Amino acid sequence: MKLYDGKYILVGLVIFIVLATFPVWFNHGKAAPPPDPKLDTPVISQMLNKQCVLPKEAMITGHMQLLNDWRTQVVRNGKRMYVASDGKTYEMSLQNECMKCHSNKSQFCDQCHNYAGLQKGADPYCWDCHIPPKENK
Repeated sequence: MKLYDGKYILVGLVIFIVLATFPVWFNHGKAAPPPDPKLDTPVISQMLNKQCVLPKEAMITGHMQLLNDWRTQVVRNGKRMYVASDGKTYEMSLQNECMKCHSNKSQFCDQCHNYAGLQKGADPYCWDCHIPPKENK
């Protein structure tokens, strides 16, 4: 069997492989730096014991699950208070509990969501019902 257009096929394959692997080798070693969420809000800076509802590691990985569980408990079961493992009681409310301390949405929430690849304009559905906090620019 003879390839009459073999050189064109090989050139086409090389171009295809270069284009298909371009994102991998072009960005090699250029990872985005991890976010550094700002915890310097007035409420947090006044706290003596700077602790959230759950430990930091659990909040980083599981805050959306916690918020979903809270929503289910409040909306479906009418339960409004959450008792943490340390015995402290919190109101199950994004606006009244979480955003009280984390009022810097753009420097706290948005920074991590953007790093995780949440597209612009595709905010988490938290803000479909809740009002985002007013921030001082």
